[in-house]
This record gives sequence, C-alpha cells and structure tokens, in this order.
Amino acid sequence: MANTKSAKKATRKIEVRTAVNKARRSRMRTFIRNVEEAIAAGDQAKATLAFKAAEPEIMRAAQKGVVQDNTAARKVSRLAQAVRKLGA
Repeated sequence: MANTKSAKKATRKIEVRTAVNKARRSRMRTFIRNVEEAIAAGDQAKATLAFKAAEPEIMRAAQKGVVQDNTAARKVSRLAQAVRKLGA
C-alpha cells in the first residue's frame, strides 16, 4: 500500500487512466467487430461504412497510447484488405 501522499495520488491517477484506457480499447474493439461481422455477412456496403468508422477510431487509440502504432496500422491494413477482397 502507498505510504506517501504523492504515492497515494499517483495510485488514484493510475486508476482513472486505466479506466479511460479500458473504455477506449473496448470502443476500438467494438468498431473492429462491426467491420468483421459485416465482412462475415458478405455485405460490402455495410463493411465499407463500418471500416470508414473504425479506421479513425483505431488510429485514435494508437495516438492515445492504448495500442502501439504498428499494431493499429496492422489492424487497419488487414481490415482494409478484407473489405477490398469482399468487393472483388
């Protein structure tokens, strides 16, 4: 357990930051799931719309430090490729 006043404050800040990051990660995963469900259903129009909504959300998560930049880029790339493949 934290002993000093500053350590106690740091603990409180960590709890708040963890909650924020958890919400951001959950939101990102929801957007990704929407794209994947549209792809699985074979609906290209819905998949394209879902992807256009998901891409900025994924990149925002990377910018905020929730996921690493390369991880976000990989996710966007793979989703884009799957959506393109659906149209071909």
